[in-house]
Amino acid sequence: MSTRMLSISDSQVRIYRDGEELALKAARLFARLADQYVVGSGRFTVALAGGSTPRAMFKLLAASPFIETVPWESIYFFWGDERTVPPDHPDSNYGMARETLFSKAPVPEENIFRIPAEMEDHDAAAEHYAARVMQFFLTGPGASRTMTAPLVNMPRFDLVLLGMGPDGHTASLFPATTALEVSDRVAVANWVEKFNTWRITLTAPAINNARNITFVAGGADKTETLKNVLEGEYQPDLYPSQLIRPGNGTLLWMVDETAAKLLSAK
Repeated sequence: MSTRMLSISDSQVRIYRDGEELALKAARLFARLADQYVVGSGRFTVALAGGSTPRAMFKLLAASPFIETVPWESIYFFWGDERTVPPDHPDSNYGMARETLFSKAPVPEENIFRIPAEMEDHDAAAEHYAARVMQFFLTGPGASRTMTAPLVNMPRFDLVLLGMGPDGHTASLFPATTALEVSDRVAVANWVEKFNTWRITLTAPAINNARNITFVAGGADKTETLKNVLEGEYQPDLYPSQLIRPGNGTLLWMVDETAAKLLSAK
């Protein structure tokens, strides 16, 4: 297995051979960070993504050697976004994680903070999720952690995992949607015209407050968009992934060779 590394703007970019290697390296990163933060502060907080690569990563984490070695009881799971469907719906990001990971890994139920996106009032669902997230970070296990956060009114996730769509969206921050302009809330309901549906999503400031942000993206449908996001003009209304710029944390892109083939070798 070969890995190429690039430095583009404020991002580190790691390029892997294919989707299989990408999922494996993402699983290893998750496990390494979980060990690091649990040893250092007693807990690890992560916001998960949906999509095919996270699914593959979750399946790896639910098998040896990760299932025996990851400190599952000290990991707290959140989500970057959710579709407005019940948790047992095939399109549910939570449902996918439950099927591939939580049904196998020994994660305590109280460590799982899903988005209640099945609520009819989508704004109330976003507010409910934001309140639970902030309550955890203010009063939950390890709430006295002293590492400085850029924004004290936002959660300080140890890791936010993100994907990127062919249109440049990430989480449910879609091009030309109202959520892109929100700066004072943790999560919002976002109307996505192209799908004629609502989504619940973390806001860009909530994501950017994380200690580690990792995009995991692969495939030919991402090639041109990845080039534009990382090396093109700053147009976040067109490419919302460009909004992700951590204030006091690391930004890593993990991509496969197909997605990265247009990137400049810097």
